[in-house]
Amino acid sequence: MSSAVLSPDRYINRELSWIAFNERVLAQALDQRTPLLDQAKFSAIFSNNLDEFFMVRVASLKSQVEAGITTPSEDGKTPLEQLLNIRERLIPLLQQQQDHYRKHLRKQLLDHNVQLLDYNQLNNKQQQWVSDTFRHSVFPVLTPLAVDPAHPFPFVSNLSLNVAAVIHDPESGQRQFARVKVPQKNLSRFVSIPTELSASDPKPIHTAVPLEQVIAFNLDLLFPGMSVQGHYFFRVTRDADLELRDLEADDLMLALEQGLRKRRIGGEVVRLEVPNDMPEDVVGMLMNGLAVVEEDLYRIDGPLGLDDLFGLMALPLPKLKDKQQSGQTPAVLARTQQHLIEEGAIKPDEFENIFSVIRQQDILLHHPYDLFSTTVEEFINQAADDPQVMGIKMTLYRTSKDSPIIAALIRAAENGKQVMALVELKARFDEDNNIQWARQLERSGVHVVYGVLGLKTHTKIVLVVRKEQEKLRSYVHIGTGNYNSKTSKLYTDLGLLSTRPELGQDLVELFNYLTGFSKQQSFRKLLVAPVTLRKGMESLIRREIEHAREGRDGHIRAKMNSLVDPDIIALLYEAAAANVRIELIIRGMCSLYPGREGLSESISVVSIIGQFLEHSRIFWFGNGGSAEVYIGSADWMSRNLDRRVEAVVPVDDAKLRQRLERLLELYLKDNRGAWDMQSDGSFIQRRPGDGEDVRNSQLQLIKQWSRGVLQS
Repeated sequence: MSSAVLSPDRYINRELSWIAFNERVLAQALDQRTPLLDQAKFSAIFSNNLDEFFMVRVASLKSQVEAGITTPSEDGKTPLEQLLNIRERLIPLLQQQQDHYRKHLRKQLLDHNVQLLDYNQLNNKQQQWVSDTFRHSVFPVLTPLAVDPAHPFPFVSNLSLNVAAVIHDPESGQRQFARVKVPQKNLSRFVSIPTELSASDPKPIHTAVPLEQVIAFNLDLLFPGMSVQGHYFFRVTRDADLELRDLEADDLMLALEQGLRKRRIGGEVVRLEVPNDMPEDVVGMLMNGLAVVEEDLYRIDGPLGLDDLFGLMALPLPKLKDKQQSGQTPAVLARTQQHLIEEGAIKPDEFENIFSVIRQQDILLHHPYDLFSTTVEEFINQAADDPQVMGIKMTLYRTSKDSPIIAALIRAAENGKQVMALVELKARFDEDNNIQWARQLERSGVHVVYGVLGLKTHTKIVLVVRKEQEKLRSYVHIGTGNYNSKTSKLYTDLGLLSTRPELGQDLVELFNYLTGFSKQQSFRKLLVAPVTLRKGMESLIRREIEHAREGRDGHIRAKMNSLVDPDIIALLYEAAAANVRIELIIRGMCSLYPGREGLSESISVVSIIGQFLEHSRIFWFGNGGSAEVYIGSADWMSRNLDRRVEAVVPVDDAKLRQRLERLLELYLKDNRGAWDMQSDGSFIQRRPGDGEDVRNSQLQLIKQWSRGVLQS
């Protein structure tokens, strides 16, 4: 099916859909039901998301405009029209964020004895302390850069916060300009002031003032003999997308390293943020110096770079944030934990190695409700140390610093096992980290490969080959999320541990496809992109259409991050026309219009935004009463279906399939973190009705997952 089948009025612009998603993130910050410090966290996430959006998506659109490209997107908008629409949608959201910070967040924090002060709110003792701190700890690292005929406009790096100082020379009478970069990477954005200096009673728990204000109000020390007439803050966002050709491994490594150096500096400016009160002549000078047009200028009514609000989460105020959930070890793996023997919690003869448990049954994992450390990490750790394990193969897309998994792979190689790690160097914004891991692994004897030429490897798979009774048995983990200890506590993800021979053989052949010259075109169980996944998903949808046309119940439930592929959307519209009931749980971008008369009346879309980032993908097909369910790494996006290596696995065990079905039910019945997508593409947040119990799917899962999601 060609995307031409989908007319522009049936497709929501993906960039505007992304902004709608980030608006839902901001709504978490604005929602007074959200604990106060979590409001700050969601506001920070909103800002951080926007930074990446500008660095990649807006940068791409600007490049198209500059290249004279006018080809419309699927919804009929040219690159320039998209840029203008983005700006129009963002400006009111940025105002909402600033209103919340100034009028609600700071005031409510003050009610809890947390002072986020402006410099002019400090008392004399506090100002003196700040001035002393500036002289000793800030002043030495600052570099004022003059702008005049002898000093061209300085380069302003990506995402840097800066002070524009307007200086008057008393001798010449000239009005001059200088730029001072705020050293955010070296110093905390908010300077903590000793609480005993406060005149408040009781003494505050925490007092802080923005670093940029500390610099701004001490500028006279940077310009002795001159008069500082004014100071204004500004922030720059640059194009940070890496253009990579289909290069071989060594060239790719080199190209990435060069590209990363460029990213740290940044490409063309795609956004200039300035305060509302910046004088027009200063704005004009910045725009001229940075080669910025009016459409790239964002006037902000408040502090710039609110992503630094993340730092507030470190405050020791547990009542002002969601209760941290540590997860638990699944009951089936309770006696497989090596550390329990070392701690004396169980006797050596009570211990079961994890392989013996997996042989007995498939195990479905759901993080963060199931601990990553006692499940996936334990699986890989035992594989590294087990003398019967012959080899380990796995893909690494994003992993954490000080990763226990990296350490396990290195230990396995040192133990003489055959270890292969596919490290995806092109994982956006993790390229540098992955280059370092790749080199460390190679030095330790791990076979490191960098994926398939021209494709990004996004699949989440592990293969452990173990010798048992003179035969080799394959153990697999196939998941929806990265092998990352940190994000496993923040993202919801699913994984399957299994020793089914057909899955093992599929992974053997998939790894051969990734590392060699295999042109594998079919797999036994797995749906693999770019080989079989698109065709497989389209076939499963078409099967539901046939069921519906023949009078049986056609029913699809799917959960994913994004739905933007035009062909899949066109097919879902076709399914709706055949009266297939389609229930979609889409966290982020959704380019499909649900509930439209004559088009998609049988399609509903819900988005879940909560304490954890919903990252799992589930695909359920009713199949006329013989339901099939799949989990995996792919969204219904063209990049996932056609330009990445992905793996989606069927969950064949009836009990596990039922758990996933109840999980989907739980999400669909959420009335706290759920947003219903309307037929015009907008979203309305669900609210419990009068007398109705609050159903927060994530909180319910914290309580229920260990019991098999028995309640809904």
